[in-house]
Amino acid sequence: MRAFLFLGVLALTAAAGAARTSQQPPPPPEWRAFDGAWSAAGRRQTLPTEGARGAATIQLSGSVVLASSAGLSRAFHAEAIGYDDGGRLAGGRAVWTDTRGDRVFSELRGETLATGRRIAGTITGGTGRYDGIAGDWELTWQFVVETEEGEVQTRAADFRGRYRRIETRR
Repeated sequence: MRAFLFLGVLALTAAAGAARTSQQPPPPPEWRAFDGAWSAAGRRQTLPTEGARGAATIQLSGSVVLASSAGLSRAFHAEAIGYDDGGRLAGGRAVWTDTRGDRVFSELRGETLATGRRIAGTITGGTGRYDGIAGDWELTWQFVVETEEGEVQTRAADFRGRYRRIETRR
């Protein structure tokens, strides 16, 4: 009788342990790093404000080329649009499109577009093979050249970030 009681307790303990194991959440997704360069050209439109600097909108398009991509495409066509209020607020949005047409979306925040200024991005999602992507990136503009007409050429050589895939609900 004691042997049956012992085997019963042992079986219940094993079943409870298996139930606990199967209910544990999966491990968090692994971060993957990337780095490269971003070159772009576009146009800045400025509006005078009561402050020393005017407010501006900027539209850029060009290339993101990754030296190390850890699962991302090595090259993207990149487009960004941003706003600078002439004071403390600067932000915008960016989209990178790979050769297949799959996209990575980002929110932008940072300093006014100028040589030596920093921009940070938060990857907010993607399409196709980038569905469920999240992450962050940063850059410093290596140079920004602007004409009197508002045409802009820029390049960032220290473009780097990280991403991971998160579960998406459909």
